[in-house]
Amino acid sequence: MTDQLTAATQLIEEGIASGLHLGAQLYVSHRGRVVTDLALGESSPGTPMTPDSIMVWLSATKPMVAVMFAKLWTEGLVALDAPVADVVPEFAQHGKETITFRHLLTHTAGLRPVKLRRDAMSFEEQVEAVCATTIKPNWRPGYRAAYDPQFTWLILGEAIRRLRQRPLSDVLRKELFEPLGMSDCWLGMPDDIFDAVESRIGAMPRTDGGTAVGSTLSTRAACTDVWPAGGAYGPMRQLANFYEMLLRRGEHEGTAFLSSPLVEAITARHRVRLLDENFKEVIDWGLGFVLDSKRADQHDLPYGYGPHASPRTFGHSGYQSSCAYADPEHDLVVAFVFNGMPGEGNHRRRARELNEAIYVELGLGSGNS
Repeated sequence: MTDQLTAATQLIEEGIASGLHLGAQLYVSHRGRVVTDLALGESSPGTPMTPDSIMVWLSATKPMVAVMFAKLWTEGLVALDAPVADVVPEFAQHGKETITFRHLLTHTAGLRPVKLRRDAMSFEEQVEAVCATTIKPNWRPGYRAAYDPQFTWLILGEAIRRLRQRPLSDVLRKELFEPLGMSDCWLGMPDDIFDAVESRIGAMPRTDGGTAVGSTLSTRAACTDVWPAGGAYGPMRQLANFYEMLLRRGEHEGTAFLSSPLVEAITARHRVRLLDENFKEVIDWGLGFVLDSKRADQHDLPYGYGPHASPRTFGHSGYQSSCAYADPEHDLVVAFVFNGMPGEGNHRRRARELNEAIYVELGLGSGNS
């Protein structure tokens, strides 16, 4: 039995009416009980959104890659503080020789941006371009921070591919998505899968002009692309499976998918009180996870979880669209996506308001438990 979370539902409906998004999916579980598994509006013009609609996650993809790397780490195939060049030797160019996997996972590597043409470059060519780039001037890895939307994640994906000696898309599908019951989730859909599920794939238009415009993220090219920084697709109810496993300290349906110490390690604070030179805010990081970093009355951080999330909350958001996280102190998992990119300010406001409404309606606001 699920509830509708009246205030949260109203916020989503108001956003649909005002043109912020076509629709949304919202999944919330609290103390092991599904509170809501909601779909509102349209997944694309003329097609109703359902809880099984397949939505792009964008940067909410990153923790999947981080956890897959962590599994290889616990298997002894790679060390967290090993130079990246131990696995990808050609990365050791132009001052990048000492950059470690920890630096990649905490966005402290300081790679200089490189122009990538994902529509015209293969995965291998993109990796080659990142390997050839330089480190930023006066950058000391581990001591400065700047969110890297894509470049370091190509290298992490390539490291996983080399260590497993299989395509990254196959590794994530067979070793993460399928074991966690995420049967409708993919990073790099095979063409035959795209043909089978195309009608369920939601649009992701820009809505910053008040009207939905364009949606290249639901095309065959986008859905079949292997983009470890932001190219996973699936329903929010299945993305939530991942966070429910982490909330249970690695257990999924009675089986230890990850060890409890590993879950503690990847969701602990590894990057603390560093100014993120991309976001222009102080944001703490785990190993691939954004940690709740608000201080005092600062509730509007990029990729934040609202005013009532506990300090132990971990997760990740996707550019102007999605957010998924677990709050261990409140025994809470939340995953939502809006299919409409209304501009950074508008999105940050609607995400903050939705997160706040969820906590308040569940009695988890300040002073409650």
